[in-house]
Amino acid sequence: MANNSLLQKNSNLNHIYQNRESYLNLLPSVLQFLQGKHPELAHRIASRQLLPEAERFRAIADMDWAFGTLGVQEKASHIATLFLEDVCTFIRETASPHFEPIRYAEKLATYAPTFDKLQEEIDRPADPVMEAMEQLLRNQMITQQPKIVGFTVPFPGNLVAALRGCRLIKKEFSNTITVLGGGFPTTELRSLTDTRIFAYANYVVLDDGLSAIRAIAQRHISHKETAKPTSTWYLENNKLQFSPENKDDAVKFAELPCPDFTDLPHHLYLGLLDMPNPMHQLWSNGRWNKLMMAHGCYWAGCTFCDTTLPYIQQFEPLKAVAIANHMEQVAAQTGSWGFHFVDEAAPPRLLKELSLEIIRRKLPVTWWTNIRFEKTFTPDLCRLMAAAGCIAVSGGIEVASDRILQLINKGVSVDQATIVTRNFSKAGIMTHAYLMYGFPTETLQETIDSLEVVRQLFEGGNLQSAFWHRFAMTEHSPVGKNPENFGAKRVASTQWPFANNEVPFTATFDHNLQMVGEGLRVATYNYMQGLGFDLPLHKWFSGKIPQPTHLKSRIKQHNQTPVIDLPNEHSKVIWLGGVAQISSKGEVEIAGTKNSHSLHCNPNQAQWLVSTITAITTKPGTSYADLKESFQNETGEPLELFLFGKQGTVLRKAGLLIV
Repeated sequence: MANNSLLQKNSNLNHIYQNRESYLNLLPSVLQFLQGKHPELAHRIASRQLLPEAERFRAIADMDWAFGTLGVQEKASHIATLFLEDVCTFIRETASPHFEPIRYAEKLATYAPTFDKLQEEIDRPADPVMEAMEQLLRNQMITQQPKIVGFTVPFPGNLVAALRGCRLIKKEFSNTITVLGGGFPTTELRSLTDTRIFAYANYVVLDDGLSAIRAIAQRHISHKETAKPTSTWYLENNKLQFSPENKDDAVKFAELPCPDFTDLPHHLYLGLLDMPNPMHQLWSNGRWNKLMMAHGCYWAGCTFCDTTLPYIQQFEPLKAVAIANHMEQVAAQTGSWGFHFVDEAAPPRLLKELSLEIIRRKLPVTWWTNIRFEKTFTPDLCRLMAAAGCIAVSGGIEVASDRILQLINKGVSVDQATIVTRNFSKAGIMTHAYLMYGFPTETLQETIDSLEVVRQLFEGGNLQSAFWHRFAMTEHSPVGKNPENFGAKRVASTQWPFANNEVPFTATFDHNLQMVGEGLRVATYNYMQGLGFDLPLHKWFSGKIPQPTHLKSRIKQHNQTPVIDLPNEHSKVIWLGGVAQISSKGEVEIAGTKNSHSLHCNPNQAQWLVSTITAITTKPGTSYADLKESFQNETGEPLELFLFGKQGTVLRKAGLLIV
């Protein structure tokens, strides 16, 4: 029974409670719809006549405009997600104060210099949601009877549930060893001195943890007491111990077997859509198979990033053949051909090789990944990736100010990012930009100029999605190591006994960061919906801002400038088009899935072109050098005049790529 006084004070909760029978009756069907079942419900949900609506619907956009007449499934997913979020709000406010669909108790652990608040939360009686989670864990422990249980804690929101899980195991299955690892320990617990966490976990593993898990298994299953887990915290004789990294014992990323997702209940995962934006749908859809092409970051130079830590610093790519093998194996395990590559930044060369391998194997895959906006992402490479199943990329533009981009050592200019985002978008690949404000020494003028660039990128179709993050200084970044080099100063140099990652700092700003952050968020939200391009920028802000200094046509000029990408001798020639033949008029006719193409050629050129298209269709990957030599031998002419003239333009439209 809900708290009556709470319901009286909160009209939203009272509205949900009064409609509780509708919520309870419809919730199973909505969950099944979001799991990909009962697609026939889409029309009824999209009509907004089926589901009750509470607070989440009040700020809803004009969905008929946002989704269009052909977006019934997406529109229904959005409405169903809002319905579910209203239910979650009721649960959080009345029964489980930290409950979120994907972020449990995040605020408790986001900043946890001591273990005190976490200890208080763990000691509280379990709320109904936690009781259900603990019962699920208890059932698995009874069924599986594991000797070692590992909890991955990639984000702060996973920590409380992981610790409560460890506590249950310690209490009810005392012979089982518990291990904590993942992104949160790796970044936050590197200078740990508080030992209270070991009342729950036997080991806290940093970094990749592969060697550590092997050593822990040797210790507790094979009983090799000399085995020492590396990059790991643990208690020995009631004293805190840390075994540092041993590179000689490290497990190589390239030597790892294919991940095994066999037992994951993919059919129960939800495909949420909290915003009418296709990129957000990718993030909140739980059914993507997760893989990595490369460990670490090949750039590893951004001054705001954790470049001193192994998960960024140690770059090790797989070969394209191995990645394609993994894709086939995982698809067989899960029944899904959709993949999200979770790389820090996927290398362009590897993306090219993987795309060629996917096309060679004719794999029916759909995938997306994170990239850097490198100039090597040419129009043809983007088209190749799209042909191989790439539907979206995300990358950091960070700050659309060349001065700040140099300061953070991004290795990308505003103009370069403009060209690359255009190449992706023209290839039909959705593009999301990570953006940042509040970097030390960044002026209000630079921030507003950045927003103007972002506005133009959306208006020009270069971007389909973006998000602004407020700069946070971390212990493991070059900025955190030497803040004075970037115009900032640490507030204090205290090392806390539990979590140490975010560095409190002071810097001189000529503007209110909170006011600016809210304006950036609102403006970009509207741009993602295709709204507000004609509004002056000051309309988005509650305070006074300067006029942007960029020309309003800056991005448009770049988008309209033809790209001349001269291939090198080792570039690969790929044909994605249809069959070519010589017509009765002597023209080369090329079949297409939508339109056919005709080329006016002399007889020698026509004969060479038909035979070459046949050859590279059956055996893709001919080098540009071989293509030049072949054309010269057959026609007596230089290839460049043919390829970069009118015939070449038609050929590229018909399916010719040089990458």
